[in-house]
Amino acid sequence: MRWVKQNMEQLETLGRRLDKIGIGVQFVANFPWIYLYKINGQLVKERYKSEHGFTIAFLPVRIDKSFCFTDINETFKLIRKYCNVEYIRSADDRRC
Repeated sequence: MRWVKQNMEQLETLGRRLDKIGIGVQFVANFPWIYLYKINGQLVKERYKSEHGFTIAFLPVRIDKSFCFTDINETFKLIRKYCNVEYIRSADDRRC
């Protein structure tokens, strides 16, 4: 399972970088899909490249393949959308 850990480091890095700018994200995995589950505590309701959630990445099925993000532009559009809702909802807590 070492190859899974190596591949998940990219996702953890993304999560840490977003956290530094005040955006909290949570991911859920259902092999091989990785879903963006929550943004700033809000459940993500949109679906992208899946019937069950917003797919942010795919884990490789074979050991010799690498981790693969889906369209990163779509991901950041969704993050901006949820951050704007959070911003409007709570003017005192400006996290985005």
